[in-house]
Amino acid sequence: MRDAYGMFAPYRGRPKVTIFGSARTAQDDPLYLQARRVAGQLASHGWMVVTGAGPGIMQAAMEGAGREMSIGVSIRLPFEQSANPIIAGDSKYVSMKYFFTRKLMLIKESRAFVCLPGGFGTLDEMFELLTLTQTGKGVPVPIVFLDTPGDPYWEGVAELIDTMLVARGLVAPADTSLYLITESCETAAHEINRFYANYDSMRYVGDLLVLRMKQSPTDEQLDGLNAAFGYLCTKGSITRTPPLAIEVKEADAVDLPRVAFVFAKHGFGDLRRMIDMLNTFVG
Repeated sequence: MRDAYGMFAPYRGRPKVTIFGSARTAQDDPLYLQARRVAGQLASHGWMVVTGAGPGIMQAAMEGAGREMSIGVSIRLPFEQSANPIIAGDSKYVSMKYFFTRKLMLIKESRAFVCLPGGFGTLDEMFELLTLTQTGKGVPVPIVFLDTPGDPYWEGVAELIDTMLVARGLVAPADTSLYLITESCETAAHEINRFYANYDSMRYVGDLLVLRMKQSPTDEQLDGLNAAFGYLCTKGSITRTPPLAIEVKEADAVDLPRVAFVFAKHGFGDLRRMIDMLNTFVG
């Protein structure tokens, strides 16, 4: 773990996107080309690409991003090579002994996620990511499930979620707002970049949830936020606020406008939709 934290430290201020997917995907598979393409598009927008450093989708993503924009976190397995040739020997590569520590490092440092089709490991990573976001143990992030045209893998997963989880009341309908399914690399990249068009970050200060953004809402926009999402407040309403005392003390994004409210901490799918609305307030 110490090596992993040290490896990420020089890049803490750089935006990072983690790309999940199968190690078994062949280089002539359309999914391989899709992973390479979406990683290249994201890297061109300044995103460093984090993968599990193995073959298949992981190698494809690193080929697309290029070595300089790639970070690898591998797992020591008897039947897989330790690192693909794109990242092997690079200072931005670390190998982990345990799956749970590897998964922590693949998720903890990233502000966006793209999931391509994979097996049990990919689904484990995907469902843990959704669980962290749904329960508020992780901050809101853009999550994209990327298919290829004519091969709707994630549509099948979404059908399972809808028919076996949502229909039984095991997850809320709004929780399906936590992810986007697409077969377009351009749509995937746009979804990730759009998520941070206005929204910047969030933190809790006592009972208050503070959302920081690039552009403060107008009076009319603030009224619209309250009309659409006022039910997320356990008391009061969504209001503009200057940086709070602890934020000033810690010099935490004090130059950014913010709104704050007492959040009912069970509606994270709806919170994601609120962030989407905040992002419409900029051109």
